[in-house]
Amino acid sequence: MAALLPPAAAADALAAALRDGLDPEACPPRSAVPVPGGELLLMPAASGRYAGVKIAGVAPGNAARGLPRITGSYLLLDGPTLRPLALLDGAALTALRTPAVSALALRHLAPRGRPLRMVLFGSGPQAHGHLAAVPAVRELAEVVVVGRRAAAAEDLVARARALGVPARPGGPGDVAAADLVLCCTSSREPLFDGRLVREGAVVVAVGSHEPTARETDTALVRRAAVYVESRAAALREAGDLLVPEAEGAIGPGHITGTLADLVAGRQPGGGERSCPQLFKSVGMAWEDLAVAVAVYEAAAV
Repeated sequence: MAALLPPAAAADALAAALRDGLDPEACPPRSAVPVPGGELLLMPAASGRYAGVKIAGVAPGNAARGLPRITGSYLLLDGPTLRPLALLDGAALTALRTPAVSALALRHLAPRGRPLRMVLFGSGPQAHGHLAAVPAVRELAEVVVVGRRAAAAEDLVARARALGVPARPGGPGDVAAADLVLCCTSSREPLFDGRLVREGAVVVAVGSHEPTARETDTALVRRAAVYVESRAAALREAGDLLVPEAEGAIGPGHITGTLADLVAGRQPGGGERSCPQLFKSVGMAWEDLAVAVAVYEAAAV
């Protein structure tokens, strides 16, 4: 899939879906079913000439088995007839789709005109995917990798250097000097002190879709301009926002805008800002559909 659809092209596919009128607020919600091994997720969507559904498994115990935490399949269908067209690897699709969503947000939120210092939390598939996607939209001056597993973090550092970007392992305090902070982990607790994030920096958090799990703390959320894929989805699933709201630190109106607002130009583009910018992604079925369609059509060329 990555060979058929580079990160920038995947981000283009998402932007095109929004410009063509797809409404993320109307996207069917994710269904989650607890099972002994973890959780099964069902994510259907339909738009235009296509429909599709992702069946994903989240198996926390797989890491100890040397297996991927995220599993699954994506069934792409013809829209009018619902005839199956293609079966895609669900984990590979997610590993392509999520960084593309982040890249699209960064096109509009990240500072322009200078190389940026990035702190990357995580060392798994999403961290690798984001390391490939971010340079497609912004030039990087440095990558600092913060990971729980030293060997995996060193592997990601080596990959960044192979891309021609200076890189090193680091710690949570490195966010104080960062222009970009990307959170690509399975953590259920904040990864860093949000008071350290400087004004104008952009934080992207993609690791959780559970109301009680979060990668960013209340201090950051309270002082940041917050962007999401969909207000409805965020207020159902984004623990990064729901926990501060439960604490009384913010209200449901704290969200500044959505990805669709940014793409349509209803929100200002990137530049120097007076507060941090936070993009909180929970992952949505319309995004899987848009990227799956782009992969399918690229394979058919």
